[in-house]
Amino acid sequence: MTEDKCRPEERSVKPVAVTSFAVFLTYLTAGIALPVIPLFVHDGLGMNNVMVGIAVGIQFFATLANRGFAGKKADQQGAKQTTRLGMGVIALVGVAYLLSVFASHSVWLQFSLLLLGRILLGLGESFLLTGNLTWGLGLIGQPRSGIVMSWNGMAIYGSLAAGAPIGLYLYHHFDFLGVSLACIACPIVALLCNAKIPAVPVSGGVRPGFTTVLKQILTPGAVLALQGVGFAVIGAFISLYFAAEHWGNAGYTLTIFGLAYVLIRVFFGGIPDKMGGIKVTIISLGVEMAGLLLLCFSQQAWHALVGAALTGAGCSLVFPAMGVEIMKRVDAQVRGTALGCFSAFQDVAYGATGPLAGFLANSAGYGAVYLAGACCTLIGVVVSLTMLRTGAPRSTA
Repeated sequence: MTEDKCRPEERSVKPVAVTSFAVFLTYLTAGIALPVIPLFVHDGLGMNNVMVGIAVGIQFFATLANRGFAGKKADQQGAKQTTRLGMGVIALVGVAYLLSVFASHSVWLQFSLLLLGRILLGLGESFLLTGNLTWGLGLIGQPRSGIVMSWNGMAIYGSLAAGAPIGLYLYHHFDFLGVSLACIACPIVALLCNAKIPAVPVSGGVRPGFTTVLKQILTPGAVLALQGVGFAVIGAFISLYFAAEHWGNAGYTLTIFGLAYVLIRVFFGGIPDKMGGIKVTIISLGVEMAGLLLLCFSQQAWHALVGAALTGAGCSLVFPAMGVEIMKRVDAQVRGTALGCFSAFQDVAYGATGPLAGFLANSAGYGAVYLAGACCTLIGVVVSLTMLRTGAPRSTA
């Protein structure tokens, strides 16, 4: 890979700040819609919890299906191009939502168009995040990969925190039409923000096969997937959980989750480089488990809000902690592929959790889905302890 004259630690982080802010703006499309979609599907379209889970979860299956292609595109055709392609695809999400609004003569057509929007969001997200992470690593170098991952994570969950109350406000005052228009506008503004940030050269060299890369990230990826269940059950069912318990301010749950997530990244984002990713992951999963258990057994709304905050704090550092470990063992020319595969494990968790948790909610109530999430984090702790004891495999390249 061609390096600039500055050493990695001397390069300015300002371009990464700009690209991360553009991700924040783009992903507001997801943040604005996330608390609204369960209400729109359940109350507006009159469908059950399983259909809510499908509407939420299908995005992540689309992301999963496209991760490998997105990573290969970022590695071979350029990270900036891949990022901006993702933004363009996500702008079409709002168009699909808008068409759904005007298809009110058929509930199933409305639902189908909504699913189309969710699929486009998943496809666009894979290009956006894989491309932007690879772009950031090229801009400031692999030794500061923790910064790139932390800032992108802050952008994603910051957009969820900011988008939730905005989405509920728009939905209550302007129905799904207002939500749709906002989802169109945000990615377009983001495209203007990062237009002048320079592209980075494509890395050369022999590229290890997909199977080789997958083996290097398999165990950290499994931990990431187990962590992801916690956020998935909050995103899919927290609005309905609050409604069933006759609690108000459901939108603030995602806001508090996102704020806790971002604050941990801001103040402790460098900890994985100092303590080691595995140790940080074990502590983080313990905090997430405590939050999910509190959500499960909440008797009042503020209990659930505290549980959401703990869950957000626990989720915050798992991706960069495991991600930093992965970046140490993969070659530069397959970073995009490795990041795409690694992120795909989280997509599996997000995509599968929605419909499976929907079945569980139908049979055992909404509290049960948070108990299931806590059990998954416990398994993640066990896997992480095994990694700590056996050590992590290193690249031989």
